Amino acid sequence: MKRVLVFSRTAGFRHDSIPTGVRTIRELRSEVEVTEDPGVFTRSNLARFAAVVFMNTNGRVLSDVGRTAFEAYVRGGGGFLGVHSAAATEYGWPFYGELVGAWFDKHPEVQPATVTVVDADDPATAHLPESWAFVDEWYDFRSYPDARILLRVDESTYDGGGMGADHPLAWCHERLGGRAFYTALGHTIEAYAEHAFRDHLAHALRWVTGDTT
Repeated sequence: MKRVLVFSRTAGFRHDSIPTGVRTIRELRSEVEVTEDPGVFTRSNLARFAAVVFMNTNGRVLSDVGRTAFEAYVRGGGGFLGVHSAAATEYGWPFYGELVGAWFDKHPEVQPATVTVVDADDPATAHLPESWAFVDEWYDFRSYPDARILLRVDESTYDGGGMGADHPLAWCHERLGGRAFYTALGHTIEAYAEHAFRDHLAHALRWVTGDTT
């Protein structure tokens, strides 16, 4: 199984679910290294990994040197998986904005809503029902992602949504060289006990690493 780096540094709000999210990735993958040290973002070190997971990162988490190394890594074919507040990370770095697909704008309080499957042909969504009840912190985004949309959230099923009927929730793309996948799910500790969400993450990891085993 291909090696994965999980990065969970925060420079702003810190999610209580980070330790649970990190543990979940360890349970899903046998070859995992975990860090909050931005110094590991060098070209030589990143070359050891098939993908990097930004697990509920927040704010500016990389140095200029780390940004350069990470961009080269992705453009050279390295994979990226962003979970939840990965979209609230590295504002102002255009490359990262393209990589994650869209930056976080605002959210209402945590509450249940209905997730709808847009693309049931993707392994990360194929196991899900067409409509899926879930509790999370439902992000609005500053823009609409230029990506393959996999999931939406139905704004009629919760209070405070601001993107309308076509409200993207998870997506993927290969526009920058490597495979990039983002899911807005994963705010709560309880989310990581949900088999459907765990399978969503597991299949996303397989895709971004190019692991077909």
